[in-house]
This record gives sequence, C-alpha cells and structure tokens, in this order.
Amino acid sequence: MTIARIIASRTQSEIVTCNADSTVRDALALLAEKRIGALPIVEGGSVAGIFSERDVIHCLASQGAGGLDRPVRDVMTSPAITVSPDTDVLAALSLMTRRRIRHLPVTEGGRTVGFVSIGDLVKYRIDRIEADAEAMRAYIQTA
Repeated sequence: MTIARIIASRTQSEIVTCNADSTVRDALALLAEKRIGALPIVEGGSVAGIFSERDVIHCLASQGAGGLDRPVRDVMTSPAITVSPDTDVLAALSLMTRRRIRHLPVTEGGRTVGFVSIGDLVKYRIDRIEADAEAMRAYIQTA
C-alpha cells in the first residue's frame, strides 16, 4: 500500500501550512487551534521545512520567551524530509524510524499533496494486521 491511498482515504483533505515569515508565536497558535503536532512550512510554493512541537521546545530552551517573536524559518527543521505519493507505507515507516521524525510532507512535482504522521502509518499497519488475522480465522473455520 502506498502513501497515496492513505491520503485518499481521509475525509478532510486540507493541509494546514504556515509561511516561513510567520512568527513562532503565530505558528504555535495554529498548532494549538488545529490540535496538531507539526506543520509543513511553505516558502515560494514548496516545502521549506517542518515546524513541530519539538522545535518550539528547542526554541524556548535556547532563547526563552523572546524566541516566540522570531520568524519560523529561524527555528524550523530544514530541509524537510519528504516522500512521494507512490512511496510504500513500510518504506515511509522505516524512514521515519531511521530519521527519528514523526511527520512527513508528501510532495509531487514540487507541490505539497499531503502530510502524514507516524500515527497515520501505524494505524494503517494495525488495520492491515487485524484484517489479515480475521481472514486467517475465517479460512481456518471453513477448512
């Protein structure tokens, strides 16, 4: 299964993004308002980086409350590690594990077409395992 299928199965297709010139305070407010853990940061129409809860913590630890007024570009994780829609879910999970990241922008032709979290991918794996187990139970009962 590919990332494209996970994106297509969502009921809401809006990708919440933030501009690199926005302040950390504004980006943090957006994270809180949308109840999400990270945002792709868009600059010039493409993903320039990722701004996550971890970036907020690092910013506050190193700069104190004054860091909230800095531009997101100064504290975001950059460059963003991205995947394409045709990336296999297990390959994306492996990438996230190796790189110790929890969010991946999905890009195609330089354009952001989705944003997935490790939770999205783990949910898919659990659903697949449960479906396989149910198919095995049904097979055993009819054999």
